[in-house]
Amino acid sequence: MPKYGKSARKSVKSAMHRKKKGTLRSGKGGKGGKVKSRKQAIAIGLSEARKKGAKVPKKKKSRKSSKG
Repeated sequence: MPKYGKSARKSVKSAMHRKKKGTLRSGKGGKGGKVKSRKQAIAIGLSEARKKGAKVPKKKKSRKSSKG
């Protein structure tokens, strides 16, 4: 069974195309800087897919290390 749905793949694909064009921007509402890394473009595509309700695995939560 696939981890990601078709609509999730579409979102990532469109994000990658926007990155290549130079129109993909980071931050809320695209108010941040221009996206330069491939990983960042994929992450933006996946988060857009999540908002649309596509089949995407949940984000891995970072564990806070407690030094006592």
